[in-house]
Amino acid sequence: MSNHSPGPESARQQPAQEMQPQRRRLPATRPSRTHKFSVNGHEGYIIVGFYEDGRPGEVFIKMAKKGSTVRGLTDSIGILTSVALQHGVPLELLVAKFENTRFEPLGWTKNPQIREATSLMDYIFRWLRLETCPTP
Repeated sequence: MSNHSPGPESARQQPAQEMQPQRRRLPATRPSRTHKFSVNGHEGYIIVGFYEDGRPGEVFIKMAKKGSTVRGLTDSIGILTSVALQHGVPLELLVAKFENTRFEPLGWTKNPQIREATSLMDYIFRWLRLETCPTP
C-alpha cells in the first residue's frame, strides 16, 4: 500500500486527450462576394463564400499573372484561410496576424477605404475585415 496521494506527477503520466478539429463544410450552393483589387499595378480578385448565417467560410485569391510566384503564394493563402475558417478559426484572428505585414508588392490601391497597402496580404486581410467582420 502506498500512502502517496495523486499529485501533478500522476496527472502528467496520464495520456492527454487529443482534440479533433471538426470541419464545417459550406453548402453546395452558397452566397459569395467578388472584389477586384489592385496593389501597385498587381491586379487580382478576392472571392469570399459565405455560410447560411453570413459568416465567411472560404476565400479564393486569384492574381492576374498565371504561373507567377505571387499567384502561387496568394492561392495558398486563400486555401489556408479557407481551411482555418472551416475549422472554426475566427477571421478576426487571421486578420490580426496578416494585416500590416510588409513586403513587396506594396503601394497604392484603387480602393478609397484602403488607399495604400504594405503588402498583398495587408490589402486582402484589411478588405476582409472591412467587408466581413462585425464592427465593435
